[in-house]
Amino acid sequence: MAKKLNFVFVSLQRINTDRESTSTSIAKELARHHRVLYVNPPIDRRTYLFGSSDPYIREHVQMVKNEKKAQLVQTTENLWVLNPAHVIESINWIPSTTVFQLLNKRNNRIFAGEVRTAINNIGFEDYILINDKDIYRSFFFKELLSPLLSAYLDRDNIIVMDYWKRHGSVLEPLLMAKSDLVLCNSPGFTKKASCYTSQAYYIGNGCDITLFDARKDFPKPYDLSIIDSKPIIGYVGALTALRLDIDLLIFLAENRPSWNFVFVGSQDDVFSASKLHSLENVYFLGKKDTLEAPAYIQHFNVCINPQVINEITDDNYPLKIDEYLAMGKPVVATATNIMQQVFHEVVGLASSGEEFLAKIEQALHNDTDEKRRRRINVAETHSWPIITQRVLAIIEDHVNQ
Repeated sequence: MAKKLNFVFVSLQRINTDRESTSTSIAKELARHHRVLYVNPPIDRRTYLFGSSDPYIREHVQMVKNEKKAQLVQTTENLWVLNPAHVIESINWIPSTTVFQLLNKRNNRIFAGEVRTAINNIGFEDYILINDKDIYRSFFFKELLSPLLSAYLDRDNIIVMDYWKRHGSVLEPLLMAKSDLVLCNSPGFTKKASCYTSQAYYIGNGCDITLFDARKDFPKPYDLSIIDSKPIIGYVGALTALRLDIDLLIFLAENRPSWNFVFVGSQDDVFSASKLHSLENVYFLGKKDTLEAPAYIQHFNVCINPQVINEITDDNYPLKIDEYLAMGKPVVATATNIMQQVFHEVVGLASSGEEFLAKIEQALHNDTDEKRRRRINVAETHSWPIITQRVLAIIEDHVNQ
């Protein structure tokens, strides 16, 4: 085995939740053979004062209020998780990016101080810093922490969202430019990052094929079993109008009353108020733990990803596609750029409501064992061990240089 390395992850995503992400999955996979410190996002002033609907964030806030010191927990032999205790200031409202950066550097120093203490307590010497889209809070970490190597993980086009537009559109290119590596999970993101650095690499995205295992027999969930016996066209994931095409879903459900449309996931306000709730063949089953997802997918007849095409979705790698494929299920999805580049051989791609209907019809009536095996094989090439080895090879090459 190659030399054991040390990694420090900073991220927008928490590692102690019921849903994995690119950074949490890679961190856990690296921790099989290397030492990893995963830093959960710090609590900002607004969240500290007004709370959060997320139970994991609420737990962190209570820890800050009660213990008033950072919590460093070793969860496995090689994996440590840090819950920072210092509250950072909520400054995104500041209109000037120049002024924002002056205060942001102060936030960075406070945050970096806690990370540095954790690194020293663990005993890391040289380490690789991986920044997962933490554009603001970790912008100055390369200078403040002096890692052996700094890598920026680009896996979502968040800078087109309202919260990130003003400052993120300016700061993310600067962060990419000064990072030693930029690791991208879609070809489109790699092309974008190449405008700012010559060290942009496409790594793809992964899937937990040990959880989403088509060879296992999962009992049919009760809330699925009480739905009548029509074919089930299913979706698992967050239901947000920013990413999904509600008008398309209404069209599909109204034009195929002989199918049931089942959605497993939390809804935003637009979905909650949509016409979909008045249709008799549409069912919303609510958010489920990731561990429950394979059982729902296994009992769907066809899985869908009915996205709108916009700056957020067009190049964004939809992890759920690999999860559907790993379960051997036929999939129909909107023909976004990423879907055409990565999944066109195993997913039915549609650009209109009529095409969507036709592709689902084909999937219902023309599925075969050979197609099923092919889907599973594709998902297995996107497993987290394979993606992590790809990341590790890029990093080791740069460390050796």
